[in-house]
Amino acid sequence: MELMASLWIGEHPEYHPDLADEAAALQSVFRVEQGRTNPFLHLSMHLTIDEQCSIDQPTGIRQAVQLLAARRGSLHEAHHEVMECLGEMIWASQRSGMPPDGAAYIDAVRRRATAG
Repeated sequence: MELMASLWIGEHPEYHPDLADEAAALQSVFRVEQGRTNPFLHLSMHLTIDEQCSIDQPTGIRQAVQLLAARRGSLHEAHHEVMECLGEMIWASQRSGMPPDGAAYIDAVRRRATAG
């Protein structure tokens, strides 16, 4: 897991200052309104997508991410698009009080993979 995390950290040099001082980072408030992305949340989402793909759960996510990565020419860029789909699925689940809809999530990733 540490190796996987270090690879994604390497892809995000903009987070290096936040991650260099662990105590300060843990005290930081990352507000989107201030143009700050929470590096811990962002990197956790990369790891989540990696894990989903490694076990193909929900079923079909591995292929959908591979197709999107091929379409974008970058696994990193594909992950960022998948994060949007993942976030939408979680938001919809929280809002509705229903379990996350894995089929809708994969459909959203597939639509991005086939969109121009």
